[in-house]
Amino acid sequence: MKEFATPAADTISPADSNARLAAVLQRHDRVLVAFSGGVDSTLVLRAAVDALGPARVLAVTGVSASLADRERQDAVELAGQIGAPHRLLETHELDNPNYAANPSNRCYFCKSELYDRLQEVAAAEGYGAILDGTNLDDTHDVRPGRQAARERNVASPLVEAGLTKPQVRALSRHLGLPTWEKPEMPCLSSRIPYGTSVDPEKLRQIEAAETSLRAAGIRGGRVRYHGDVARIELPPGDLARLADPAWCERLAAGVRAAGFTYAAVDLEGYRKGRLNEAPAVQWRAPAAAKE
Repeated sequence: MKEFATPAADTISPADSNARLAAVLQRHDRVLVAFSGGVDSTLVLRAAVDALGPARVLAVTGVSASLADRERQDAVELAGQIGAPHRLLETHELDNPNYAANPSNRCYFCKSELYDRLQEVAAAEGYGAILDGTNLDDTHDVRPGRQAARERNVASPLVEAGLTKPQVRALSRHLGLPTWEKPEMPCLSSRIPYGTSVDPEKLRQIEAAETSLRAAGIRGGRVRYHGDVARIELPPGDLARLADPAWCERLAAGVRAAGFTYAAVDLEGYRKGRLNEAPAVQWRAPAAAKE
């Protein structure tokens, strides 16, 4: 499918981005949107409803232990605000030992499970295309889930429209979407180092600890799982909070209440894709996923 050429981020207006995205979506009849409630999939859902009408769109959110409950609630609320039919679909990636072992291509097995389930819904209910929220910048990052999408012919309208992440945020703001400045929030399993197994108990601890971060006024931080130790990555602008002993103690108490013995702050702070910087991370698409 033809994709739009991509101009520099500062040469395309939100109105032009909207027109490009609408043109891509109007190639479809009925679409199923893999909807996480993040900035990208929320824009895709809103644009699909605008271009096709709500009767021709279904938003589906995969629900498992790796999805934070707050993110599930946000997805439900956002779909309602947009006026899109929405469904919660239980997924079982944790039952797959290839996923639970947490290799560097863990996301391949997660997305394979999700897209296989979405294909079942699409086939049964007459949706001709499954859409995801991949944007153009994502194509330059380590994204094993992209392989699963390609294998199942999942369409990426933001890529086809040539929209980068800054352009996605600008258009989201233009459309009045509350997610325009939402921090990226990948699944809870992404907080566990590759090679350390994923299980519901670890995910529960991480979710509870990150809830304590939000209660302390932190947006976009991370709690990384290291056994008894929770390694906290604060956004760089929040590192100055460490000068307040009372604030530190409140944060540490919340992390300990989540089940960790120690709360450690990473002095380098949070930055996107840090887990993929490790020299050991070498991902290749699997020839076949074995159960």
